[in-house]
Amino acid sequence: MQYTVAMEFHHIVEVNDPLNPLIETLSREQLWRGLVLRAESPGMFMPHLDRCELGERSPSSVERTLHYGAVAIRDTVVYFPQERVEFRVPAQGEIPASSLVVSILEPQEGMLAVRFDYGDGATGGAGSMDSFYNEFRHSAYKEADLDTISKIRQLAEAGKLG
Repeated sequence: MQYTVAMEFHHIVEVNDPLNPLIETLSREQLWRGLVLRAESPGMFMPHLDRCELGERSPSSVERTLHYGAVAIRDTVVYFPQERVEFRVPAQGEIPASSLVVSILEPQEGMLAVRFDYGDGATGGAGSMDSFYNEFRHSAYKEADLDTISKIRQLAEAGKLG
């Protein structure tokens, strides 16, 4: 009997380390602005993205169309100011519905981290190639998320995040 599992995983990236004086401390506001910038100017963070069109906007969300060659992916980004950003991709064509929730964590004053929660409706049997592929995706997403925090840090150091 084969059963199916959805891809779900998370990881946490440390932003501020009070014990490491070599790392510039980011404020929660700088981190937030960087996460919003990632949503609204994703080309700065995603080198394989050809272009992004921003659509309908409200104070708490923005619709986007991300273009990767001939593939266009629509999503909605929902903002929960200073707390989290949710990327919601509805099922479209052969692309299953998926989500990414990026949450700011502050376990103690001045100590910031970001939690990335991924999930989608893609399924695969236990021990299948889908399981292998999900592990590969998890690794790739983790590297991209580390790069995101690095880019936010660079932007803050250049004075572009206030």
